[in-house]
Order: sequence, then structure tokens, then C-alpha cells
Amino acid sequence: MQLHISPSLRHVTVFTGKGVRDFMKVKVGSRRVSYRMVFYSLLLLTFLLRFIFVLTAMDTIDGETKCSTMGCVGKRLGPRFFGRRMDSAVPEEVYRILEENVNQESIQGLGKDQLVPQTLEDFVAEMRTTKSDLKTFSMRLKAMVTLLEQRTRSAKIQEYIYRHVASSSIPKPLHCLSLKLANEHKNNAGARLQLPAAEFVPNLVDNSFFHVVLASDNVLAASVVAASLVRNALRPEKVVLHMITDRKTYSTMHAWFSLHPLDPAIIEVKGMHHFDWFTKGKVPVLEAMEKDQKVRSQFRGGSSAIVNANTTEKPYVIASKLQALSPKYNSAMNHIRIYLPELFPSLNKIVFLDDDIVIQTDLSPLWDINMEGKVNGAVKTCRGDDKFVMSKRFKSYLNFSHPIVKQNFDPNECAWAYGMNILDLEAWRKTNISETYHYWLQQNLKSELSLWQLGTLPPSLIAFHGHVYTIDPFWHMLGLGYQENTTTAEAEKAGVIHFNGRAKPWLDIAFPQLRVLWAKYVDFSDKFIKSCHIRAS
Repeated sequence: MQLHISPSLRHVTVFTGKGVRDFMKVKVGSRRVSYRMVFYSLLLLTFLLRFIFVLTAMDTIDGETKCSTMGCVGKRLGPRFFGRRMDSAVPEEVYRILEENVNQESIQGLGKDQLVPQTLEDFVAEMRTTKSDLKTFSMRLKAMVTLLEQRTRSAKIQEYIYRHVASSSIPKPLHCLSLKLANEHKNNAGARLQLPAAEFVPNLVDNSFFHVVLASDNVLAASVVAASLVRNALRPEKVVLHMITDRKTYSTMHAWFSLHPLDPAIIEVKGMHHFDWFTKGKVPVLEAMEKDQKVRSQFRGGSSAIVNANTTEKPYVIASKLQALSPKYNSAMNHIRIYLPELFPSLNKIVFLDDDIVIQTDLSPLWDINMEGKVNGAVKTCRGDDKFVMSKRFKSYLNFSHPIVKQNFDPNECAWAYGMNILDLEAWRKTNISETYHYWLQQNLKSELSLWQLGTLPPSLIAFHGHVYTIDPFWHMLGLGYQENTTTAEAEKAGVIHFNGRAKPWLDIAFPQLRVLWAKYVDFSDKFIKSCHIRAS
């Protein structure tokens, strides 16, 4: 028998017999009932009944605690079709236990004789052995995770303390280098040559040259900056490098650059004691530094006090406070930059460099930048996704819980970077930047060093406010001293890279993949370098 239904559902024809055209034709009326709807409804119902049967059978076979492939489909899709309540895979009791405050007893275990599992393997083995209930399972898991978190925090803080000690001390090889060069300056006339030679002295005040200023008491670091500057310059004969150092390092620095000239560039080495006006009675910052040192010794208990007083703060916050104890933040070498217009009264525009940078390109285009009357050409540090390097604003440096800071500044004001700056000294002399800097140093001392944590950048952010011209980030890549995730390929794309942070490239704690970018400018075959066992890695 064959059944034929017309597309309009108005005619139904029944064929009987095989090969015989015996049929019965029925005409169906459609005035009240839609047979098309009835047919498709029956078809759909048949499919659903079969599907429900399969799901129910699989759920019955699997039980409540197991879930086969088809069973899982039933449990997941069934509620959507039939309004069944879909239970959470994790009981609410687990969430409640995990959200409870952890006390010391829970960390030590459910009982005094129980030890917290030290590893995941120990935890799994214990749960299988004891066959604990859900509550015990959750509490033991939480105790183990909490203990491991505490250990991780302690280890991280200990790492920061070690880095603080390493970065604040002078490594033996660098100390050796300074002693050998000082001895050379005393006994070797070639190490006492005039820098620069007499015929090049007029170029020191010639504004047609590219004048670069570097303040440092680290001979090895200064040598790398100088070498990278000259080696990458397209016109090295137009480069004038003004080296400023302190009295104790002057003979060392002078000996190095006398014995390692960077011709055709011009090198000048001067100690701060060569500037007659730079005396305690005339320079407010020196007096402020003396007070700063006394206040630090009175109100800062050293690294141990910082760590012990901050039992809940995140490790990187403690690291920033430890960094504030670095000797360089109370060094005249760090504050000298605020006196650049007085140090170089004949120069109009200079580039100022820190000694922990490496130059990878020609810097001469910086002198062609139209700074539109601004004083400080710098890279802004609030224009990036990296929260540790390129997401810094005033609130990252100033203490906005202090009423003086809160009343005078915007916490979301974009910060900028020191270390590679193009400075228009001619425009600077028309401002009160230096006076503003001195004023806020005094305010910080009166507030018991509570306005900011770190040395010269916070008061400089204040003093240069409204005088900063934004330059391309290509000219200053930051964070190579604390951002281990920075790759060599990324760093090689920048014109200037800055090892700001504790992991200085001349220290053993430097990041190996980044140190090579600095070490390539050190001549490890030099007799002084070799005799002091300064190695490439």
C-alpha cells in the first residue's frame, strides 16, 4: 500500500496492490482544521519522544554521579527543553568555605596533629586515603593554597631584599677597576692628559655641535654610554660628551677616557668640585640632602623595618619602598640635572643621559625637534598597556593621601621618563623650574618624607609641569632593569634602551637575554677589564 498526500493537504490518495492502479482518493476539507499543522506536529512529537527515551535511559544507567557522553547531553539540553533546574557542578558549600577568612588554625590543619599538604600530590594522596567529606576536602585545599601563597610572598620579598642589597653595593670587579684606574692616574702621565685637547676646547661651547651630558660615578657604566653614543653617531666628529662626576671618582673617570679616547668625538671630564659656585652655601639641594639623610635615618628603619611593617602589602609595593633606600636617591649626582642651565651657561640645547642606558641609533635628529617653547623633551609613561613601565601617572609617584599633594595635583596627570631627555636650556632659563624643585624638596622634608617615595623624579614631575614636550617612545625604552619579560627583539627596535631598576647590566642579577645589548659595548680584552675579572656573562 502507498500513501500520497498532496502538498496542500487537500487530497489523500491510497494505492493498493503492487503494480495495480487500485487507489482510493479522498478529498479533505480545510475549513476548520489545518492538517498540515497536525502532520508536522505528529512528526516532531515522534522525534522528541525518541530523544527523551534515549536521554532518560542513559541517565538511569549512568546514575547521579557518572556522566557519559549522551548522558551529559541529556543533562545539559534537557533543562532547556523542559524547564528542569540545572544544578551547579560545584556545591555552594565549597564556595562558602573558600570565601571564609583563614585563621592560623585552619592553615595548620583541621587538627593540631595534622600538617598541611606541601604539594598537590600529597593532597590527593591524603584525600584518597582518608576518604574525607566535602567540607574537609575544601578546608584542607584552602589551607594548602593559603600556605603556598604565604611562602610565595615570602620568597618574593626575600628576592627583592637580595636585589636591593646587590644593587646598593659596589661589586668587587667594579671596585677593582676604580682602584686600578686611580693608581694609573697617579703613576701614568698618559692617564692625566687634558680632556679635551687644547685645540678642541672652543668646541665645548659651540652650539653647532651635538652636546650630550652624562653624570655618573660608575666608570664602566659611563664607558658603555660613551661608546654606544659615538659608535652609532652618523657624524661622531660633531659629538661633544660632557662627563660630570664627583671628587672621589674624578681621577678614575679621567684616567679611563684619557687611555680610551673616542676619536673623533670630543670628551670632557669634570668633577663637581670644578664648579666654583657648587658649594653648600649656594646650592639649596645639598643642604636638603643633608636633612634628607637625617630624616631617613630617623623615620626609616632600613629594609627590615619596611618588610616587617608591611605584612599584607603586595611584594612589588614593598620593592618600591626598598628602592627608595638606594644610596643614589640621596646622591648629588642624581640631583645635578636640576642645575644644568648653570653648569653649561653657554649652551642652548643638550641631551641628558643616565649611566644605565645604551644608545642604539644616531641621536642627532633630537636637536632638530621643534619643542614649541617647552623645556623638557621626554617620553610620556602613561601610553601603554604595560602597567609596570608605560602606565605611570602622578599617582604612581606622589602620595595623594597627603592633603598638600591632593590639593595641588591631579593623580591622573601623565608622568614622563628621566634618563634620555632633550633639554632646551635657553627656554629653561626663562622659567622658575629650579626654584619650584627646591621648594618641593623642602616641603617633602617638612612632611617627614611623606610626599613621595623616590628621589628626583617626583619633584621633577612637579617642577617641569607644563614644560614637557612629548617625544616618540622610540627614543626611550624603559624597564630593562626590572621587566624580565622584555625580549631582545623588542629592545633592539628602540633607539635608546634604559636599564632602570635593580637588575643593572653590570651586576650578576641582570637579565641575561638583555645584558648582551649592554655587554656588546664593553671591550673584554682590555687589560683593565681582564685584570678585574669583568666577564661578558
